[in-house]
Amino acid sequence: MNNKIAVFVDVQNIYYTTRQAYKKSFNYRKLWKELSSQGEIVLANAYAIQSTDDRQIKFQHALKHMGFDVKLKPFIQRSDGSAKGDWDVGITIDMLELAGQADTIVLLSGDGDFDLLVKKIRQKYGANIEVYGVPNLTAKSLMNAADYYHAITDEWLM
Repeated sequence: MNNKIAVFVDVQNIYYTTRQAYKKSFNYRKLWKELSSQGEIVLANAYAIQSTDDRQIKFQHALKHMGFDVKLKPFIQRSDGSAKGDWDVGITIDMLELAGQADTIVLLSGDGDFDLLVKKIRQKYGANIEVYGVPNLTAKSLMNAADYYHAITDEWLM
């Protein structure tokens, strides 16, 4: 049996948590190589914020080149100076819609808001759920909801 893998990346969450914890970036190529050795990646979505920054644009092109479908949402600057660029609902909808098509679902995020989603997908579809997140910045409820939690430590960084 070929393991069908679907990958969902909360790009902003992974970027900021790896920066905060390690002052480094996550190695997406290493992730792709690792997951490819475990089965067929049938879907890989990376959810990011639209940017005019050249480094961000190059990074998004690199993700596309690896095989990710990069989904972009506009960055919203509020009048009070705060900003919004949240993909939680989009990630949730896509994971629910695609859960039945994969044996393994991989979520890269430390956001505890996803714990109910992970539980629901495990319960309804029986899919194996793996979560990658920075240990001290990943909600315990999300770690506990997953079948397997991968701590993003130095080995996953560049």
